[in-house]
Amino acid sequence: MKKRKKRAKKGEPQTITKAVTHIGLEAANPGKLIALDQLAEVYLELTQQYTTLFCTDELPNGFRAPCFLTCLSERWHRNAIQQAAGVAKSWRSNRANAYQDSLDALADYQEQKADGTLEENAKEPEWREWNVPVLREVCIQANGNVVKLEEATDTAFDYWLKVSTLDKGNPLLIPVKLAGYHKEQFTAPETGKRRTINSSVTLNKRNGTWWLTLSYDETVAAQIDADAPVIGVDVGIANFITTSDGKQYGSFNGRLRERQKRDREKRRRKAKLRKCLEKKGMAKEKRPSTSSATGQRLIRHVRQEINRAVNLCFSEHEGCQFAYEQLSVASMRFKARAMNAYMRASNLAHIPAQIEWNATKRGVAATKVKSAYSSQECHVCHYADRKNRPNQQTFCCRVCGHTAHADTNASQNIASRLGDQQLRACQNQKEIKALLLSRHEQWKQKFRFLVVEPPVQLDLWACSEMSTDVG
Repeated sequence: MKKRKKRAKKGEPQTITKAVTHIGLEAANPGKLIALDQLAEVYLELTQQYTTLFCTDELPNGFRAPCFLTCLSERWHRNAIQQAAGVAKSWRSNRANAYQDSLDALADYQEQKADGTLEENAKEPEWREWNVPVLREVCIQANGNVVKLEEATDTAFDYWLKVSTLDKGNPLLIPVKLAGYHKEQFTAPETGKRRTINSSVTLNKRNGTWWLTLSYDETVAAQIDADAPVIGVDVGIANFITTSDGKQYGSFNGRLRERQKRDREKRRRKAKLRKCLEKKGMAKEKRPSTSSATGQRLIRHVRQEINRAVNLCFSEHEGCQFAYEQLSVASMRFKARAMNAYMRASNLAHIPAQIEWNATKRGVAATKVKSAYSSQECHVCHYADRKNRPNQQTFCCRVCGHTAHADTNASQNIASRLGDQQLRACQNQKEIKALLLSRHEQWKQKFRFLVVEPPVQLDLWACSEMSTDVG
């Protein structure tokens, strides 16, 4: 089930939109689906034209006057413009965030280079321009002007989907049959009556099969207590979620990691085979497919593990408010291709979205906070240095000697940043680093007797023996 939410003011009841997916249209006769295929082909081409326009030459505008020729009706033309505007707006927003992150990474690189703390063989970050999105899969986000859902009363079906087609005046009537779990989702538990379904629908075509997505609105009462304890949430790969009280939920390592390795090796073998067959002159359609069913299953299973981890975290922290890090996964890059594939397979971007959704669904306060240097900052003395982490799991401050699990220390920093107006006012990583250094200097003035002068290299054995209660 996919979910979306509508924004509401803090403390007010929120209306969330729940989408019920995977409603198959295989009950329709083949002739109707062929007409739908013809419509989708023309619609996808038109939507791609406006998507390219809004990503390159113009700002996204769902009310722009039509400028491309098409055999679609005026209502379908307007629907394509609005869908393309939504795609382009999301693309531009993600690109702007990634570009800002690249500027911050470049400033951090130049700062380390000037201080002489730059690691050996470190390369200067380079910005790689994003490609314009290409709509490869058929997806029609239709409003009530072009597609209507009508309840069926005298047939074995639940609804009729009335779709405007290229043949004006002859709409398609596609039967819709709901499964038992679909009917359960559409039934309100308070009254036992069927919910009101929204007029907008989504049609997707996957592997030759058409699927329908319907949605309904549900109001959730907000339960925000300013005095509720704050739980910081650190997002990672080794542990999907680590909270500021030391608990960990879910992991990509282990079984999922092994499956990702096998799937990647399988893809590499197929790519090598395709290249060999290409040199021998074999036709493209006869070569092995680039798609991987095991890869799609892995993506679904990773999302399921993330959903379980987030649900368990919320259920074990009832009555708390949450602070979680503001991630920009699109700008994350490793030097090694294997690590980039590892990160993409872990589906990190899904974790903050699932946290936000769970908080909205439960009426709990969950706030994004800036996470820059949260994994390098000491929770005790605010000293930020990448050398504070001798390895992936261990945090050991080079100044005060505070030691803890690296993810726990990061989640504690995230929790303390909730409501931090000074840090919130910082515009980039450079300003955040300056603020943390000023706080570290204030801490040194207050606790001079705890400072190790000069900072020493602490080995892992010493870190494990130190107390975590310093300060």
